[in-house]
Parts: sequence; structure tokens; C-alpha cells
Amino acid sequence: MTALILVAAGSGQRLAAGVPKALVEVAGDSLIGHCIAAARQVDRIHELVVVAPAAEVDRIAADVQGVTVVAGGATRDASVRAGLLALPEAVEMVLIHDAARPFTPVEVYDRVITALDTGADAVIPALPVADTIKRVADGIVVATVDRCDLVAVQTPQGFRVATLRCAHEQQTDAVTDDAMLVETMGVPVHVVAGSHDAFKITTAFDLAVARAMREV
Repeated sequence: MTALILVAAGSGQRLAAGVPKALVEVAGDSLIGHCIAAARQVDRIHELVVVAPAAEVDRIAADVQGVTVVAGGATRDASVRAGLLALPEAVEMVLIHDAARPFTPVEVYDRVITALDTGADAVIPALPVADTIKRVADGIVVATVDRCDLVAVQTPQGFRVATLRCAHEQQTDAVTDDAMLVETMGVPVHVVAGSHDAFKITTAFDLAVARAMREV
């Protein structure tokens, strides 16, 4: 059984006055609504859990009726743990997805789940880095990084539930995603193709791009 934990906690900043980021509308639906609509097209996702900022649980629950909504924590990893606690015991595989990536294609979800089905314990979608990357110290370039084996990581990230729970139990340092937690355990993290459509909406500029792409 596979579940999706959709993390909207931590997206409490506003891109529109008085509206949590997860509820900002693009093309007739909220960002979180787009995520849920996509997830419901994935046959192998059986459970949906939304992790929302504590102050916004009721508001987000009203927007996404029929989905379990729980309060998140002060950090992303604390929010993921809240989502894990809400999963039914029968769930064996879980996808962790950011509500700020509302237009991730169904094909990306399918690629992640397929990799889990074929034996991977952890899977991330990613795209090759297109920009030249430089390391800088005190405003001066100290090195140009070889980008041939660099990727930009997206979500949903997929895990066997037991593996992810173990990683969270052993966490000691701050992390930026769940794959990083699993890496510290020495578990191989497999990579599948992401999508340019899965870009993250973080700033007002990102929102303007999303609306320009979708509201035509």
C-alpha cells in the first residue's frame, strides 16, 4: 500500500495578502488542490495526508475535503514526522511531496513508485543542472564546480516507510530533504527523471511564471 504525504507546513509565507501559500490560486484551483488532483490520477496512491501549518489546518481542510489534514511542526522534518504518524499501519511505501510543486506530472509519481516496486528503498526525481556552478567565498570565486554529475532534486521523493521512519528516528543534524536523512544511514538513494513542470513556487516571481504558463 502506497501513501502520499503532502507537506504544506513551512509554506506559511504569503504570496498573496491574507492567503497561505498552499491556498494561492492558479488556473482556478489552489496550489494544494492541483497537487491533490494529480495524486488522485495515480492509481497506486491509496492514501493522502496533508501536513499544514497549525494555524491553517481548518482552512486547508476546508479546501481539500476528503483528505486527512494534520498539523505540522516548526521544521520540515518535524512536519514529515507528523505525516508519518498519521499513516495507516498497512502503508508500506510513502511519497513525500511539496505543496509548492503543484504541477508535477503524473509520470514523475509513476516513475518514483515503479522504482520502489522494483526494490529501491529510496528514490528521488531530479534534473541535470543546466547552469554553470561556482563556489564562492567572501565574494570571490574560488572554484568552478564540474556539473556533469550534478542534479537538481525535486519531489515527490519515495521511500519504504520502515526506512524513512528509521532515518527520522536517527536524525541528529538539520537536513533539507528526506533523502539526505536516508543517505546518512548509508542507504542507496536511486534517481529517476524529474520534470521541468515540477518547478517549485517559492517567490512572487515563481507564482507569476506559473500563472503565465497555466492561465492561457
